Amino acid sequence: MKAAVLYGQDDIRVEDIAIPEPQAHEILVKVMATGICGSDVPRVLGTKAHHYPIVLGHEFAGIVAKVGTGVTRIGVGDRIAGAPLVPCHQCVDCFKGDFAQCQYYSFVGSRVNGSWAEYVIIPEINAVRIDDTVSYAEAAFFEPSAVALHALRHISFQGGEDVAILGGGTIGLLTLQWAKVLGARTVTVFDINHDRLELARKLGADYVIDTRSEDFKEQATSIVGAKGFGIVMETAGSDVTMRLSFELAANKAKVCFVGTPTKELTFDYKLFELMNRKEFILTGSWMSYSAPFPGNEWELTAHFLSKQRFNFLDMIDKILPLEQINDAFELYKQPGAVKGKILLTLGSEPV
Repeated sequence: MKAAVLYGQDDIRVEDIAIPEPQAHEILVKVMATGICGSDVPRVLGTKAHHYPIVLGHEFAGIVAKVGTGVTRIGVGDRIAGAPLVPCHQCVDCFKGDFAQCQYYSFVGSRVNGSWAEYVIIPEINAVRIDDTVSYAEAAFFEPSAVALHALRHISFQGGEDVAILGGGTIGLLTLQWAKVLGARTVTVFDINHDRLELARKLGADYVIDTRSEDFKEQATSIVGAKGFGIVMETAGSDVTMRLSFELAANKAKVCFVGTPTKELTFDYKLFELMNRKEFILTGSWMSYSAPFPGNEWELTAHFLSKQRFNFLDMIDKILPLEQINDAFELYKQPGAVKGKILLTLGSEPV
């Protein structure tokens, strides 16, 4: 099969490798569409890959091509989205349903070969069926969509709040859509990229704010007054937005760090003191799973997408064949060149 194999920093080679064989309780998925995640960029262009060679890719959808022994729930020909986390299901955290905290996990597309290939192996339990009305391109968003919903569920979001989303990337725009579905009073997206802000507006943001504007804090105050935002979702992983979240948070707010930082982060004492004075709750959110595995986050994504409550297709920047994966990463080297999700396709069927 064709696969994009990472051999080292900025060294992806599309070549033929053996088609894997599903073992007991595993399925072989013919990949139809797979995404490039923001976390894949430092693995390819930096040194964040766990080992070499490796086939990356963990956002994917496809058709079940073969099943191993003991598989009963999923059949050949089923259309599915794949959950990439492979927890041990035996440790204390797994027994509590905290699969993302499993100490003995594997992960498709970072620890073991993933979906930047014609076929990928996953456990049967990791497959989420998709409705016939849902395209493979849309289903490739299941994983980041579940990440966004998991963060909102983690802070017990119940709607009726003014929500600030710091960062208009994939996770930020999916958090926006989930917040609207779940009944946010208003949603305001902050970013420095004009195209992302315009897309956020198209996807339902009540307000968008360019933080390059000198008066952006005054713009925020005009929306919620001096009280601030009751919910602040930091999705960029930037030191700037993480600090800004402390300023935008209302008294007794809930602040959630969803983005993953990639460099040192410092707070001066006056800024950090805001958490004490405002008594806001600060937490992080990691991955997208709950019990029963892979979780309600995945099932609700499938449900609301089938009801056409989301717009994933407008979040796609480019759709490229797998053979052009290096062209995609050339774009990531150019600041601002990638304005949305890049999907990779395999085969001649429409996605």
